[in-house]
Amino acid sequence: MFETALRPGEIITSVSFPMAKRAAYIKFRNPASRYALVGVFVSETAGKVRVAVTGAAPYAFRVKNMEQALASKFAPEAISRIHLPADQLNSDLHASAEYRSHLITVLAQRAVEAALSGR
Repeated sequence: MFETALRPGEIITSVSFPMAKRAAYIKFRNPASRYALVGVFVSETAGKVRVAVTGAAPYAFRVKNMEQALASKFAPEAISRIHLPADQLNSDLHASAEYRSHLITVLAQRAVEAALSGR
């Protein structure tokens, strides 16, 4: 956490992202730190859907099977049956890996709802 893949002497000179038609980020906060136990970002750009997860593993990652399902139908029910295996997820006193796996699906659906409603 709080690190980059930059090597000594390297510097980022610019970053660009395509304009999203709709997007939302939903997180389930740790009550003490307010950091995300799990956070899910969903976006739809011209022809592409992205689903990114934070807090659930030692690194941020994309959920490609959710992206494919949402590319076919951008609706919460399109991903309701997609569950990630817990074996690569964080497990600690705040939440088990299985609970984080469940949260990913729930929060992804909520992010899609928020993106559709413009919240």
